[in-house]
Amino acid sequence: MKNRLARWVVGSTFITAFLVPAIAMAQEEGGATTELAWQAVAVKALAAGLAMGLSALGAGYAQAKIGSAGAGTLAERPEVSIWIITLQALPEIIVLLGFVSAILISG
Repeated sequence: MKNRLARWVVGSTFITAFLVPAIAMAQEEGGATTELAWQAVAVKALAAGLAMGLSALGAGYAQAKIGSAGAGTLAERPEVSIWIITLQALPEIIVLLGFVSAILISG
């Protein structure tokens, strides 16, 4: 990958999707010791990691597109700066919803 940002996004997605569920699975189980219990915990941790990772990846992509278009718009019309800032902040809601979904899935 040539682009430094693309490498950073792929690396952070890898960490979120694979290492975070591994850390979550490393915590002690308190209760059920059946064979199905560890598999359920593993699937829940993977789902939570994917919810957070994919939402962060989608928000990063959206912010990249909005940022480049916003920079061009601000060069021509500086009076719309509050709209550009608002549009730049909206994809962060996607990350927050992914974070809440991850907590609800793992909890």
